[in-house]
Amino acid sequence: MKFGYMRVSTADQNLDRQKFQLEEFGCDRIFFEKVTGTKRERSELNQMIDYLRQNDTVVVTDLTRLSRSTQDLIEITELISNKGAHLKSLKEAWLDTTTAHGKMLFTIFAGIAQFERDLISERTKEGIEAAKKRGRYPGRPKIDDEKINYALYLMKQGVNRTEATERAGISRMTLYRKLQDNNNSKGH
Repeated sequence: MKFGYMRVSTADQNLDRQKFQLEEFGCDRIFFEKVTGTKRERSELNQMIDYLRQNDTVVVTDLTRLSRSTQDLIEITELISNKGAHLKSLKEAWLDTTTAHGKMLFTIFAGIAQFERDLISERTKEGIEAAKKRGRYPGRPKIDDEKINYALYLMKQGVNRTEATERAGISRMTLYRKLQDNNNSKGH
């Protein structure tokens, strides 16, 4: 079965061009939504992936309708592939995982994207090490224990957590972490 997927970013954009192309290609069912491509949670896309069975094909007019980033495209393609289904783009003829040639090209494409992610990770680690050697430690600055202790004191005086954190100038999460650490250290 051929499933079409079409998407536009805003409610005032028109789906007619995509619908015409997908119907002309012979899609049996078309899923559509009006939501930005940067949002990973797209209900119609997820519903379509749930419907997929072995040897079904997802058809898009072009890759920008399916994804806005390489990483997202790879993840969506893997979800489709895990169902035993295929992906075909009408605009990008090289992306047709129903053919051996298309599978090979996508595998190369995915490998390059993974290589890019690995390089970014290596550079980040190298940057952190270099900063440490210069005496700079990346990450959030340590919260002054005096502020945390003040918030704890206020709570003992009957002030609720939210007000105690506001008056002490710390976040509620910082206070919760401290309380959790205190509970963990008492249990050991």
